[in-house]
Amino acid sequence: MADFGAGSGYFMKPLSVAVGEEGVVYACEIQKNLVETLTNVADKEGLTNVRPIWCDLEKVGGSKIPEGSLDIVIVVNSFFQFEQKQGTVNEIKRVLRSGGKAIIIDWSESFGGLGPQPDSVITQDATEELFVAAGFTTETTFDAGDHHYGITFRA
Repeated sequence: MADFGAGSGYFMKPLSVAVGEEGVVYACEIQKNLVETLTNVADKEGLTNVRPIWCDLEKVGGSKIPEGSLDIVIVVNSFFQFEQKQGTVNEIKRVLRSGGKAIIIDWSESFGGLGPQPDSVITQDATEELFVAAGFTTETTFDAGDHHYGITFRA
């Protein structure tokens, strides 16, 4: 499993528990200081199955994760930040095994100074178009709370 845009590691512990001792969680982040934070948190929490990675998620091969090796990639509140969104989608496709899932949760709007600026919001429809263009199928859409949308894609 991978968390693309892991930030400060909010999902690290639950993902670590979800994959169990035999699984691996790649906590992928472009900001070096956050990778250091992720490493420190994983060490402190004893999350031995978490692998923080400093990487460029906007280009194919940029995550350094082996091709076709993952069952799930999540991107939470980060997709709007990628400048090369199609590159990110293509990298997600590369690392997922056939039938793997991409779970995207992102901002549906800019809200009271939280989340992206209005011109940085990527709509649910636009996100879906990018994934479908890369060969994904839309599996489900789901309620991801106020000001967010959620979509599950199948590789």
